[in-house]
Amino acid sequence: MKNYDVIWIGTGQATGTLVPQLRALGQSVAVIEEDRVGGTCVNWGCTPTKALVAAAKVAHVARTSAAFGIDVGSLTVDFPRVMARMNALRTGESAGFEAWLRTLVDFYPGHGEFVGAHEVRVGKEILRGETIYIHTGTRATVPDLPGLEAVTALDNRGLLALETLPEHLIVLGGSYIALEFAQIFRRLGSRVTVIQRSPRLVVQEDQDFSANVLQVLQSEGIEVHLDTTLDRVDAVGSGVRVSYREKGQLATVTGSHLFLGLGRTPNSDRLGLAIAGVATDPRGYIPTDEFLRTNVEHIFALGDVNGRGAFTHTSVHDGQVVQSLLTGGNWSAQDRIPIHAMFLDPPLARVGMTETQAVASGRQVLKATRAMERIARAREKGETQGMVQFLVDGDSRKVLGCTILGVGGDEVINLVAAWMASGLTVEAIKKTVLVHPTVAELLPWILDDLQPVGR
Repeated sequence: MKNYDVIWIGTGQATGTLVPQLRALGQSVAVIEEDRVGGTCVNWGCTPTKALVAAAKVAHVARTSAAFGIDVGSLTVDFPRVMARMNALRTGESAGFEAWLRTLVDFYPGHGEFVGAHEVRVGKEILRGETIYIHTGTRATVPDLPGLEAVTALDNRGLLALETLPEHLIVLGGSYIALEFAQIFRRLGSRVTVIQRSPRLVVQEDQDFSANVLQVLQSEGIEVHLDTTLDRVDAVGSGVRVSYREKGQLATVTGSHLFLGLGRTPNSDRLGLAIAGVATDPRGYIPTDEFLRTNVEHIFALGDVNGRGAFTHTSVHDGQVVQSLLTGGNWSAQDRIPIHAMFLDPPLARVGMTETQAVASGRQVLKATRAMERIARAREKGETQGMVQFLVDGDSRKVLGCTILGVGGDEVINLVAAWMASGLTVEAIKKTVLVHPTVAELLPWILDDLQPVGR
């Protein structure tokens, strides 16, 4: 048995944040990884999907260039080259991450599983750690759907492994991952059908933004079915048929490929957590306190597996919280302001509360909204879909939340996050001088339109 100060299971994005700090503190570290180093973000999430988003954007701009007075002639998408570029990016990042990690720690390729509160088995070896970090992420949820076992159903990994462009991609789900892939493959040339259980898309956001997202997707020829119940799936030749009920009526759609975008499941079920005494919630997530400690004091859970946020930036922040704890600081996962983006084109980004959440909090809520078509920079770029919404506490005059669906929204939202983290009031924000002509420069001016919610 080998003894370490730290055993680290999984190599998501908190790894690069915290492991170097652990080594700087003089701690010996063993890192266990059974798959590609870098976790979902590098291998099956951020890096590859945003590479595809970029390729799809180029195709879309070329396809619509006549609106700018530019004729590019016929458009051809070389799908293997698109995928080769994506693969080069993610493979290079993962390989570089692993090579760097091996210079810092003892690296153990293989599956890690608890055999005691301080002991983890990997392969034929048993390692002992004074402190153990679980950082194993999540995987695509597989629904209990009749016929699914007899068809080829793709998750995000499967889509990213395709070598030929789907003729007709059927997407089950209507949230971030599902809709990003729907738009990517539509822009690359596939016919795309989205089947969503709820009466609207992106149910995490307010109704008006859901409606805007639906309009964006339908404007690009994506077929969307809402308020559905899946009945079964069947193989039809080399393709798949999905049977579903839409508002009570039975319907079917047949496509060449089926994508499961129905949420995520935590990778906690094969870790032997019960042996270590680590508790999970009914969905399999590992609850933690504000410093990311599980119910077993020397075992931490970081990143998606703890259910505190399904984003790379929350995973990185988890690492920063633990670093602060180890060095006498007071960072807390409870204190961070939620922020995220869905990388559609235009992107949808939010920091803080939705209108529904703000009203439910019992505060006096003020709201200001502006359509992107009223923002000069958006008109100049020819990208006028979407809107901006601010929510403000009527008593403190501080921002409660901001949602942006529009060009540059994924970048602009970070400015609002900084304002919120700094506790700036509306009056202080209005004093900020911002560059013209940009989308961001209009944010302080939008606050001139604040009105009580309900008016």
